[in-house]
Amino acid sequence: MAERRVNIGWTEGLHARPASIFVRAATAAGVPITIAKADGAPVNAASMLAVLGLGAQGGDEVVLASAADDAEAALDRLAKLVTEGLEELPETV
Repeated sequence: MAERRVNIGWTEGLHARPASIFVRAATAAGVPITIAKADGAPVNAASMLAVLGLGAQGGDEVVLASAADDAEAALDRLAKLVTEGLEELPETV
């Protein structure tokens, strides 16, 4: 299983707009991905309700993971998105 541990770059954490940006990127990845707070249970990264339910705040460490064979690139893109706290999806996602 591939995973990335990153800190959330959005000041407000994964709430409302940042969560929707993240969920769209996770869905576009084309492989099943989970997200979890460092000490919590993983949830489906493509589920808005699940991501909001994490209660992840700015600066919190989260773990992105996938068991898919071709998940490395997708996890790298999502890790960059979460770390940089982008306000829109980049063209490359």
